[in-house]
Amino acid sequence: MLFTLIVLIVTAILFAINKVRSDIVALCAVIALLLGGVLTPGEALSGFSNPVVIMMAGLFIVGGGIFQTGLAKMIGSKLMGLAGDSELRLFLLVMLVTGGIGAFVSNTGTVALMLPIVVSMAASAKKDASRLLMPLAFASSMGGMLTLIGTPPNLVIDEALMSAGYGKLKFFSFLPVGLVCLSVGIIVLQPLTKWLLTSKKDNEGGNGRKGKSLRQLVKEYKLAEDVSRCMVGKGAPIIGRSIGELNIRQQYQLIVLEIRHERSHQGGLIRDITQNLATADARLQEGDIIYLSGSEEMVARFAKDFALSLSFDSGSLDFYDIGLAEIVLLRQSKFVGRRLSESGFRSKYSINVLAIRRDNEYIKDGLAQLKMQTGDVLLVQGTWNNIGRLTGDEEHWVVLGQPLEEASKVTFDHKAPLAAAIMVLMVLSMALDFIPIAPVTAVLIASVLMILTGCFRSVEAAYKTINWESIVLIAAMMPMSVALEKTGASAMVSQTLAGSLGSLGPMALMAGIYFTTSLLTMFISNTATAVLMTPIAMASALSADINPIPMLFAVAVAASMCFASPFSTPPNALVMKAGGYTFMDYVKVGLPLQIIMGIVMVLVLPLIFPFK
Repeated sequence: MLFTLIVLIVTAILFAINKVRSDIVALCAVIALLLGGVLTPGEALSGFSNPVVIMMAGLFIVGGGIFQTGLAKMIGSKLMGLAGDSELRLFLLVMLVTGGIGAFVSNTGTVALMLPIVVSMAASAKKDASRLLMPLAFASSMGGMLTLIGTPPNLVIDEALMSAGYGKLKFFSFLPVGLVCLSVGIIVLQPLTKWLLTSKKDNEGGNGRKGKSLRQLVKEYKLAEDVSRCMVGKGAPIIGRSIGELNIRQQYQLIVLEIRHERSHQGGLIRDITQNLATADARLQEGDIIYLSGSEEMVARFAKDFALSLSFDSGSLDFYDIGLAEIVLLRQSKFVGRRLSESGFRSKYSINVLAIRRDNEYIKDGLAQLKMQTGDVLLVQGTWNNIGRLTGDEEHWVVLGQPLEEASKVTFDHKAPLAAAIMVLMVLSMALDFIPIAPVTAVLIASVLMILTGCFRSVEAAYKTINWESIVLIAAMMPMSVALEKTGASAMVSQTLAGSLGSLGPMALMAGIYFTTSLLTMFISNTATAVLMTPIAMASALSADINPIPMLFAVAVAASMCFASPFSTPPNALVMKAGGYTFMDYVKVGLPLQIIMGIVMVLVLPLIFPFK
């Protein structure tokens, strides 16, 4: 027991010092317990197979899909309309919406769904997201107290009361308690987050070269101003012919920006958009939309020659599969002095050169015969993978900015309805008892569907959304609860504290039970704490000849209202990386809230559920 407590104390100190990454500290704690013989290898690794940990990984992917499709931005914009420019209204909106969802969906699921939305809202409002993400995590736990199914400890005490003959709790038996929790959270967190959370924005200068966003490039090179669209209709003579055969650049002085094909299924809910680069061997098919850059006169001539339907309204230039980047030719580059037509950019690198910036001049006409010079800035277009390959050949050029980072910001907005449908189905399956699917199964299905339906550019992009530091932190700290229970440390602490206060009256006994539960929840899961403390609270109440219901509610609330550490609940860990928080940030904001919540609950619970 002593060895386990020493490991726990050292781990807490290392978390507080924040000199070593939290996930590494957690892993070292597990290794120490393993080497000390406290845990078996199976027990030490049990956290990595825990359904909660697997569910967290899946929820990161679901949240990434919501962000990648632009759904988060759409919902955030709607909510921003309610919040306006007021930081207070924005804070209240996050707390109330999150608490409402948390009443019916697991707090982990609630945070995963709301996280990308809140980040988008903060960006739109030009607010620091760190002031909203911790309240988001805490509000999800508070919302869980509004209903019977909101959080596992509620179900634990419901089962205990039913077994003891006190009847089953109603679905909204927790509602008054949950409303008090949410009210206290709003009142306390609003000033605390403003005073104690410093800005978490990344101030690192970075070593990457400064680059421009896709929209800035489109605007600077005026790409959207002279873009037209031609639709390949049924029976058009252009069907089956390749771009190379048509000789569009030489014959019509036009640049083919892309060939797009769109298909809609199931009433427009599922919409597939395929973007193809206009390579020489790309063959046109019925339904293709050709995006052309050049004079309207030449575009009209091209459309007439091949019986294409024409629109000078370019719509929007999107970058789902195809992107843009700038490269600067170096003095030693083999391309200096060569004509663009001789460069082999298209054949070797599968990219197009759309324009050249030379000094303050932007050249888009006659590019094929133009000789390149040192310092020329080439605006290139290609698939994101091919643009990424350019960074590996920097003896000839320098790629400006980080194109692949820009690619990660591109949203597949045409997939937003599909991502919304997946999200809604996942929420319903988690919230409705009659659907025979476990929450972790629902999340895994949703995460795989996000990938299979194209809400991500690739499987690798989906994996990159997973915050592995948070996953490892939770998985490695879970065995700590096994060690505390196995060595008897948890039982000793809870029985000693609760037993010593039994003679001081029901209020003191409730305070002892509440704060003992609150203390234990900082180190072991809220469900495990509730299971451990419920029989102790029941026995203490019966021995003192008082109603056990307020005592058991104290256990449920205390087990769920744990805010003082990032690993006490999965929601706290989920927002840790996104908010840039340290262990001490949770202590500074969460500990006062946890103590105030406890004091309020000890005073309020007997009013809602009398001792006699």
